[in-house]
Amino acid sequence: MKCKAAVAWEAGKPLSIEDIEVAPPKAHEVRIKIIATAVCHTDAYTMRVADPEGCFPVILGHEGAGIEESVGEGVTKLKAGDTVIPLYIPQCGECKFCLNPKTNLCQKIRVTQGKGLMPDGTSRFTCKGKTILHYTGTSTFSEYTVVADISVAKIDPLAPLDKLCLLGCGISAGDGAAVNTAKVEPGSVCAVFGLGGVGLAVIMGCKVAGASRIIGVDINKDKFARAKEFGATECINPQGFSKPIQEGLTEMTDGGVDYSFECIGNVKVMRAALEAYHKGWGVSVVVGVAASGEEIATRPFQLVTGRTWKGTAFGGWKSVESIPKLVSECMSKKIKVDEFVTHNLSFDEINKAFQLMHSGKNIRTVVKI
Repeated sequence: MKCKAAVAWEAGKPLSIEDIEVAPPKAHEVRIKIIATAVCHTDAYTMRVADPEGCFPVILGHEGAGIEESVGEGVTKLKAGDTVIPLYIPQCGECKFCLNPKTNLCQKIRVTQGKGLMPDGTSRFTCKGKTILHYTGTSTFSEYTVVADISVAKIDPLAPLDKLCLLGCGISAGDGAAVNTAKVEPGSVCAVFGLGGVGLAVIMGCKVAGASRIIGVDINKDKFARAKEFGATECINPQGFSKPIQEGLTEMTDGGVDYSFECIGNVKVMRAALEAYHKGWGVSVVVGVAASGEEIATRPFQLVTGRTWKGTAFGGWKSVESIPKLVSECMSKKIKVDEFVTHNLSFDEINKAFQLMHSGKNIRTVVKI
């Protein structure tokens, strides 16, 4: 099948809209017609050579939604015509990770996915005679993509895909960080560092969990009003303090917050988030992805005195079984989704979506494929 795709030929360069060929799905694979995809910081992270698994040429994109076009041999739970969201964290239901309720990190196809390949070690994309790699097992910056059948969530056919594509990453990651990883409790005090799309989803999750005080932290004050619309009770700019922000937050909250979340990917902010939470019971969750080779540090005494430092991926959701439930919650307005979409662009404007993201003027830009 021939179609259009946005190809990243090399790191640090804009995407190029190309005519590509997409091979049919092999055993336990499905081919999806992508209807809409959003642009996430993780895509930019790979483009700027910060990703240790970044390989080129590649078709990026992992926050998309579409319709099953065809299925390969052995696929039993999906069929052509199904409405779906491709998943960068699969759920095979069989590996020891899937069988353990403590994690969502299915490892069934992790090795090949990390190399930009399908489970059999090959690619389904070619362009100008060259093999094009897959990205996070999804590659949603293409009119058609092929993914493993364990990397697909079947959802309500009435779901608005130009909104619910965001459940492929940002909203799920942020909301789940609060409700699954941190397990925010009613009446608790939370601090969220970074008020982009993921940070706003964390705020939303904290509010749904019943937090009584949610403090948004960002150096861009233009984000404060929107953060309050999502549930932040107050917002602060670290640059407005004469002391480290963790000290300021500790003073503001009588000893520190109960839960803190780092949603940027900055190791210095990760430390600040850790040191801003309460002795004895505070929990800090790392949501943002730092650049390759970065290391986190703090004084061991921070942990000896009862604080907990955690990380999360995809909000801890077991993907295949959880995404349909999140879709239902979005469609019933229990959790927000429309409010995250600030811009809509055509496929040939996809590079503009990255410009908007870096400008800090958007939450999520959705590209209609």
